[in-house]
Amino acid sequence: MSAAVVTGGGRGLGRAYALTLAAAGHAVVVNDLGDSPAAEVVAEIAAAGGTAVASTHDVTDFAAAAALIALAADTFGGLDVVVANAGILRDRTLAAMSEAEWDDVIAVHLKGTFAVAHHAAAHWRARAKAGEAVDGRLITTTSASGLYGNIGQSNYAAAKAGIAGFTLVAAQELRAYGVTVNCVAPSALTRLTEAPLRRYEGEITDARRHELDPGWVARVVAWLCGPDARDVTGRVFDIRGPQVGIASGWHLEPTFTQPEDADQLGRALRAAVAAAPPAADMEGQRR
Repeated sequence: MSAAVVTGGGRGLGRAYALTLAAAGHAVVVNDLGDSPAAEVVAEIAAAGGTAVASTHDVTDFAAAAALIALAADTFGGLDVVVANAGILRDRTLAAMSEAEWDDVIAVHLKGTFAVAHHAAAHWRARAKAGEAVDGRLITTTSASGLYGNIGQSNYAAAKAGIAGFTLVAAQELRAYGVTVNCVAPSALTRLTEAPLRRYEGEITDARRHELDPGWVARVVAWLCGPDARDVTGRVFDIRGPQVGIASGWHLEPTFTQPEDADQLGRALRAAVAAAPPAADMEGQRR
């Protein structure tokens, strides 16, 4: 039986991932802080005939992240999938943000992704070097804020942009061990996002709730964890309800050779800026 770890699996997107992966036949380690959230999802999975165990390991703690990966391997005889989903928000403008608000967000998102991925990668590398055929999946989580920017989220955007870059490197490094690494940028209605969404949109209609149901994202994650996606790696999937796009990252355009004269350099730089396409907006579009 394939074994999967889902961090932040007790609520929202993580819960949807855990339930969907369990329904697809994976044994799931549901990781979340506090006893209740993870245990409740484990009970849901068991009631539906699936297999799961709860974990309350703190992913920001390097040793605890190692214990989380060991729990999966020891309980289910191996590890095949890791979905690094755990996250928090501490939104505030740059001038008003506290050091703790910065550190907490970076720790959960960026270090939490690294810590769990590091120990999973070491597990897969050891198996591959022992001659075992590994078919592993690492799914990381970025966001529209990290890809395109959003006011009031410099901490969150920095962490999420870092995860997107991390994904590209991890995909290159882990390919040799039989592991794919992909990233999702989900837009979904969860406990974490409902309050900000209400501030921007007001009352959330049933149609909007359906459009932003975490299940849309979970379907893509489940596909990435399945056999059909065995050759897909190093990609970022921007998922907004039923709409899915591939975020293609930075492009080098235009380029020019610097002239010797400083005045000419200034003119050349201005011409390059004018010719360059505009940065994408929060919808991922160049307007």
